[in-house]
Amino acid sequence: MSEALANTRPFVHLHIHTEYSLLDGACRIDQLMDRVKECGQTAIACTDHGVMYGCVQFYKAAKKAGIKPIIGCEVYVATRTRFDKVNKIDGNNHLILLCKNETGYKNLIKMVSAAFVEGFYSKPRIDKELLEKYHEGLICLSACLAGEVPQAILAGDYERAKAAALWYRDLFGEGNYYIELQDHGLEEDNTVLPQLIKLARETGIPMAATNDSHYLRKEDAKMQGILLCIQTGKTIQDADKMEFQTDEFYVKTTDEMYELFSMVPEACENTAKIAEQCNFDFDFGHTKIPYYKAPNGMDNQAFFEKLCWEGLERRYGPNVPQANKDRLEYEIGVVKKMGYTNYYLIVWDYVNYAKSQGIPVGPGRGSGAGSIAAYSVGITDIDPIRYNLIFERFLNPERVSMPDFDVDFCYERRQEVIDYVNRKYGADHVAQIVTFGTMAARNAIRDVGRVMGIPYQQVDVVAKQVPMELKMTLKRALEVSPELKRMYDTDPQVTELIDTALKVEGMPRHASTHAAGVVITPEPTDYYLPLATNDGLPVTQFNMTEIEELGLLKMDFLGLRTLTVIHDAETAVQKHHPEFSIQKLDYDDPDTYRMLGQGDTEGVFQLESSGMKQVLVGLQPQNLEDIIALISLYRPGPMDSIPTYLRNRHEPDKISYKTPQLAHILDVTNGCIVYQEQVMQIFRELAGFSFGQADNVRRAMSKKKHAVMEAEREHFVHGCTDPGNECPGCVANGISEKVANEIYDEMSSFASYAFNKSHAACYAYVAFQTAYLKCHYPSEFMAALLTSVLDNTGKVIEYSGECARLGIKVLPPDINISGSGFTAEDSGRIRFGLNAVKNVGTRLIERSVEERQEKPYTSLYDFCKRMHGTELNRRTVESLIKAGAFDNLGSNRRSLVEATEGVLKSIESDSRKNLDGQIDLFSMMSGTDDTSAADSYEIKPCPEYTHAELLQQEKEVSGLYLSGHPLDAYREQSAQFATHTIKALTGEDANVPDNSHVRIVCTIVKSKMVTTKTNSMMAYTSVEDLTGTMEVIVFPRTLETFRDVLHDNAVVVIEGRLSIREDEPARLVAESISPIEGYNPARPQANRPNQMRDAARRLYVRLPSRTSPEYAKVVNLLEIFDGDMPVIFYLEDTKQKLAAPRRLYTSGHPLFFEELQRIVGEKNIATNDMRRNDSNQVHMCQKQHQDVRL
Repeated sequence: MSEALANTRPFVHLHIHTEYSLLDGACRIDQLMDRVKECGQTAIACTDHGVMYGCVQFYKAAKKAGIKPIIGCEVYVATRTRFDKVNKIDGNNHLILLCKNETGYKNLIKMVSAAFVEGFYSKPRIDKELLEKYHEGLICLSACLAGEVPQAILAGDYERAKAAALWYRDLFGEGNYYIELQDHGLEEDNTVLPQLIKLARETGIPMAATNDSHYLRKEDAKMQGILLCIQTGKTIQDADKMEFQTDEFYVKTTDEMYELFSMVPEACENTAKIAEQCNFDFDFGHTKIPYYKAPNGMDNQAFFEKLCWEGLERRYGPNVPQANKDRLEYEIGVVKKMGYTNYYLIVWDYVNYAKSQGIPVGPGRGSGAGSIAAYSVGITDIDPIRYNLIFERFLNPERVSMPDFDVDFCYERRQEVIDYVNRKYGADHVAQIVTFGTMAARNAIRDVGRVMGIPYQQVDVVAKQVPMELKMTLKRALEVSPELKRMYDTDPQVTELIDTALKVEGMPRHASTHAAGVVITPEPTDYYLPLATNDGLPVTQFNMTEIEELGLLKMDFLGLRTLTVIHDAETAVQKHHPEFSIQKLDYDDPDTYRMLGQGDTEGVFQLESSGMKQVLVGLQPQNLEDIIALISLYRPGPMDSIPTYLRNRHEPDKISYKTPQLAHILDVTNGCIVYQEQVMQIFRELAGFSFGQADNVRRAMSKKKHAVMEAEREHFVHGCTDPGNECPGCVANGISEKVANEIYDEMSSFASYAFNKSHAACYAYVAFQTAYLKCHYPSEFMAALLTSVLDNTGKVIEYSGECARLGIKVLPPDINISGSGFTAEDSGRIRFGLNAVKNVGTRLIERSVEERQEKPYTSLYDFCKRMHGTELNRRTVESLIKAGAFDNLGSNRRSLVEATEGVLKSIESDSRKNLDGQIDLFSMMSGTDDTSAADSYEIKPCPEYTHAELLQQEKEVSGLYLSGHPLDAYREQSAQFATHTIKALTGEDANVPDNSHVRIVCTIVKSKMVTTKTNSMMAYTSVEDLTGTMEVIVFPRTLETFRDVLHDNAVVVIEGRLSIREDEPARLVAESISPIEGYNPARPQANRPNQMRDAARRLYVRLPSRTSPEYAKVVNLLEIFDGDMPVIFYLEDTKQKLAAPRRLYTSGHPLFFEELQRIVGEKNIATNDMRRNDSNQVHMCQKQHQDVRL
């Protein structure tokens, strides 16, 4: 059909589900536009189910393709009101709404937001009341079979259908309401379609033909099925999964639509008329920042400048260098011209609030640290002049885009700052931001494999061939992984698996809330964009970047644990050194750099990993610039230049510069280009670019925009005379063309790796603070660090190990000394916190700490009496005793545990007596009231638990071994037998490959037995050594052999294979588990617990054959009399001996022997301690045929 003819028959699809109808739409936006062009159509609508997540992306893709976008939504209309939520009564009907103009868009987002915030009941629902209020500017279609009108027809109620249609027409007005016609070849379509046409003819309501498009082409129907299965957790084989009985739900060509509705061609023509009426455009690039009200009616520009100049003096003293004044003057001008004064004030305000409330705030992060204005007012804390940080990297006057101050707050108190912003600007002006979990390469394979019904093991093998790298795609994996390519080329099932996974890869799977992003708007948020809800809190439906493009103010409130650690440590240090302040550190402190140079960085922010330790030792850092450089270099990509960087550091005469002008730019980084800021400085100083232009070229380089890069190369080398972009170029500055090109090439190749120095400087600042504390106040720092990881046993073990290395003792809790977290004592030791003890509530901890200020507790009785009435019960008291909290009050733990119940009963009855007023009047009158006798409870001494029991109880109540470790006695053997520590297998720098064979020495913490599908037992066992914890999987066959070794607190040697899955800690699949006593690494077989060999008695049974009825009866009997005596069968027919499996060992009960004799006869039974008596039977069992395992 010719193009001309296609255009004479106009048609537009008005019912389209993109991938943002999460897992229920497969019209991928990027491919949708090609399909629309292919069909010769010029406009397209986006109508996702109940949401507008994809609208901005859809709009931009359509505009780019030269297609007219129509913004809309297929909403759910509540059957009663949106507030009615009764099971089986309150459902919903579908309805299509399309925006004609800005009014329509504003009304649609109001309704879509209310559907989530007020009407959510299994789906986000609007109702008739909202439609009455917000229908203006919208075109409405009666929707698919799930619409109100078709539903009435299906229920056989034509009159109700007609009344509903007329209600909608009267509401939306003539020409704004259409009866939607669809035909997907379903039975219901045959019923509904003729009735809808009749209804339209009777009422004069116009018709519009649509296709409920969930995928692009007919052959994509299978992919839609797979998405639905991923959503519902079904497999393709499940019969009841089919929501779509036909494969007609695709984007049809104009011809197909006219053919389908040949009886009513006007229904197809009307779609183009509707499209002509829909003319809504998003407003990109106009900033909409809330107005900050300055105090006392002051003009906010004047207020901002006052804050800046006062702050500048506070930061640099009374004699501020002129250059700094000029820089501030310039920045204030740019901020004012670009309209960001309110922005600075809003950030200043909440940072200032946090500081006033004692909430720790980070020194800054990201490019914002390059602003001297931000430094002056106190938004950031790092001097941009001293570290050569560039303002234009943050706010580029030559490129209009929203600036972005990300602020770190103390992890525990971040929410207080968000609450403040909510109060200040109004909760309806603030929302968190959506982010989408997408199906990444490996997950796409796993999801599709599960739906296709391929066994997990097979899918796992394929998924693991995809390299674990950032931004890895299946297409790339097929290029770089030869094994994956081989499987794909040779195994048809893998081919289908990967081809399908390629189609779903990268699709959004679910919506969640961005960890830190918050948007603040001048009008209520739903005036600008649609909202959804997550856990009851409002979340925008557009993502981070889209919100910025729409000119809205997005803030990042990040929670950083390290700030909490620094704050806690500082508070602890101030108890003994009140003058100490983290604000006044000496950032050139030689002791701290010496410690870093030795690689003692366990617990130091950003510098903990083993690789980083090696680099620190190689570098021997001298100042903060070194730390900034390391944080920038130690990441994939720039890592390659670390060796050059180190060599130049130690042999400065080897550094050569292509031109002398580079020397002062690159000397801080030993002649290597490390920072984006350095790239900008080179443009500026060698070729005369402005910083703004330089930042634009740097961006083009990092995004590999080749056309821009080639044009700019010309300007860099030879200069530019375009008005507004003039620059002399390198040649004019005396640098040869050849050298200029070489420098340009070097910058181009490195630009995508170069790091933002402002961000690295902020993090180096925090890293130094932690290092300084660790160097000068190790016990305060380690105590704060341990408190911050209380919920992570592995980390507590790791950091306790570091305390041991530093010679700091970590002591069990003490009811008279411990606080809630770990605390450093005067002696430099660290005391365990009461928070770490299970079953002890926060209220009780606070009360007990408060109560002992007056006078310490003298006994268990004294403690219980004074705490009576708080959340005190037997379990709490026993947990505290087992953790060792009462060790210093004279009695041992066992005596106290035995006495607990008596103590609590005695206090309970005393308090009852006092309530009843039964106080002894005589003793009061005679003054002999002997209160001391009533104030004690005699504790009967008992012998203490064994050391192993004490340790086990500590582990049980605190998750940790407090007064020692079961492995303490086996340090030598651990070093000798283990191939790895647990930390080396599971820690952050673990790099042992999947499926490696390893051996660990560990203690068994706890085993959880589970029954498999085949009804055999397996175990998930958690183990730990002195470096960390991990999970060991013991499959049935291994468990059968080694079950007797698997008991809590046992110290064992486990050999097995490492199993690594993404997003999960590594686990060990055990192949053998041996007690450490008598373990012989040279002969691993000798370590197997061999009950056959070690048993005192064995039972021998002679049977005709494995198929004989006697055989089955004997097995049955053995299963009943379970025990530890090994059993050996001798089979007459094959002359073989069979060792029975562990589960058939017997107890040797007299009743068992009686029954066994009845089945096989006395002469066919022998036990090895009877051998002397019956040489005949012994002979039977000693015929050395091969030993076969059952």
